[in-house]
Amino acid sequence: MRRIDADAGPRARAEAVLAGLDDEQRAAAQAVSGPVCILAGAGTGKTRTITHRIAYGVHTGVFVPEQVLAVTFTARAAGELRARLAGLGVGGVQARTFHAAAMRQLRYFAPRVLGGPMPGLVENKLRLVAAAASRSRLTTDRTSLRDLAGEIEWAKTTLATPEDYPARARAAGREPPFEAAAVAAVYGSYESAKQRDGVLDFEDLLLVTAYALEEHPDVARQVRGQYRHFVVDEYQDVNPLQQRLLDAWLGGRAEVCVVGDPNQTIYSFTGADPDYLLGFADRYPDAQVVKLERDYRSTPQVVGLANRLIGQAPRRRGLPGLRLLGQRAQGPEPRFAEHPDEPAEAAAVAARCRALVDGGTPAAEIAVLFRINAQSEVYENALAGAGVPYVLRGGERFFERPEVREAVVLLRGAAAGGNEPGMLVPAVRDVLASTGWVEHRPPPGGAARDRWQSLAALVDLAVDLVAENPQLDLAGFVAHLAERADAQHAPTVQGVTLASMHAAKGLEWDVVFVVGLVDGVVPIAQSLSRPEAVEEERRLLYVAVTRAREQLALSWSLARNPGAKRTRPRSRFLTGLAPESAPTAPPARRAGKRGKVVLEGEAGELFERLRAWRSQAAQSASVPAYVVFTDATLQAIAETRPATLRELSGLPGVGARKLELYGEDVLATVGS
Repeated sequence: MRRIDADAGPRARAEAVLAGLDDEQRAAAQAVSGPVCILAGAGTGKTRTITHRIAYGVHTGVFVPEQVLAVTFTARAAGELRARLAGLGVGGVQARTFHAAAMRQLRYFAPRVLGGPMPGLVENKLRLVAAAASRSRLTTDRTSLRDLAGEIEWAKTTLATPEDYPARARAAGREPPFEAAAVAAVYGSYESAKQRDGVLDFEDLLLVTAYALEEHPDVARQVRGQYRHFVVDEYQDVNPLQQRLLDAWLGGRAEVCVVGDPNQTIYSFTGADPDYLLGFADRYPDAQVVKLERDYRSTPQVVGLANRLIGQAPRRRGLPGLRLLGQRAQGPEPRFAEHPDEPAEAAAVAARCRALVDGGTPAAEIAVLFRINAQSEVYENALAGAGVPYVLRGGERFFERPEVREAVVLLRGAAAGGNEPGMLVPAVRDVLASTGWVEHRPPPGGAARDRWQSLAALVDLAVDLVAENPQLDLAGFVAHLAERADAQHAPTVQGVTLASMHAAKGLEWDVVFVVGLVDGVVPIAQSLSRPEAVEEERRLLYVAVTRAREQLALSWSLARNPGAKRTRPRSRFLTGLAPESAPTAPPARRAGKRGKVVLEGEAGELFERLRAWRSQAAQSASVPAYVVFTDATLQAIAETRPATLRELSGLPGVGARKLELYGEDVLATVGS
């Protein structure tokens, strides 16, 4: 990022802010007055554009930094906005999530609005929801409680009361875990319990803050006098409750800049309403609308596939559509592959990941994306079997992991004892070694490996920070960790990322595998009865595709389990994208006696040749056949047909020693 010379004059600083922006980004950055809508496609430099717009407004004197409120959806995104603005010579801008901004204001105004101090917050709804469900005599488990809590959140973000809920849920096509009337009863009981306990939930933060501005003129005057310019990031994801708060902040003014991508609207199920973005120009007829379509993230091949995918969607009313223009050098064409079943699909992906990592691609630059979290297990098993480290995104937050909390406590204690500048990395290693962590020796097993990787990520972060600031000491490192924890900005953990498509939004990798692309999964079965829900599923796949910088692979399997009928149709979204006869990775398998898997066709013939070779190799070495390779390993070889030693090494049961002893012979047998 280009840093701005603090000693330069305002005009020079303003011109420096615009340097390096493309024509469309520059137009957006210079649009600093009145209503502005920036339609920013995937990879088009959205954050760069809005931070440069704020900086340009400050350096030209249009904005006073303290009078700008930029709101986004995650603490990490807000932290990134602040960091980039600091690099552009701008401090004092309030960049916060909706909830953080509302909490700050409500805490200040609570005595005036609520007649007392700020109430406590409900950190987790499940306890209150469980009690409310019990009062309604509903039998629940943890899953149904989470679903009930989700329905209450949806109702509150869409401004539905308990009385409104049944009709509103029917109109929205909701599928609640219980009858709508029962959910409404639980919702009402939950609200009563909160009032009795004198606490607020996170939706209440926004609702009560909006109420304070709407019903207390003195509060409105003070807040609106403080904040005169608003920027709303990810505006396609705004829900009615957030829009109500934004309207209360604005108070009829039009000094607002919204930024969003209608092609990435994927949160309607949580209450998000893309009509706020799509209808922005209708609401503000004099709005400036700027389109950012130059994609700096992905190769033209990835961009082309993304355009074809979203181009099949029906035209939506409102703002013009976006068509990405790839700006990077040419890359490989996206790959398509069909598999007989999910384990075969996972094995093929794991083998490819093994080859990529062995070829020098960092594991952290590879992702496997799926529609639902339940799909992760088969990929966890396949990657573990191939010896490929992985990270499951969407699980426990990094800084909340027990091993990380313990490490931070120990690092804080060590920092209190002093630390020589320039010795940060050895100091961090020493502290972590006291917990039993051994560098360069990741242990076997999923949980132990995950713990090791978490601590290794702290060392890697220390190395990166020292490269930027060689004099950083342990106290500075601990302070940096605290800032990251507040912003939910986890360091990079070296492992292939396993993530749902929703969890992948806002992220990017060099290599992306999008898996499980069959109808009933993508699009999800629940969406098939409503055309608008199917189109949201298309946009979700578009989000997954546009996460890839260089290599993209899309795959599906014809059956869930080995030996099952291969009847699952590939996703309807692949029509016109994938060739009609996509390459079919492992051939058909069937269940033999006692459920044993039997290979058929060419794979079966190769399996028998491999068994014959194994018998000779075992006889020559005077060892049992299974010592050379097990049947399961031979089956994996027959199914994937590795062409190189690297591909062979990625298969389960093929270690370095066996690769050295038998690798060339196996490849010769496969190729014969």
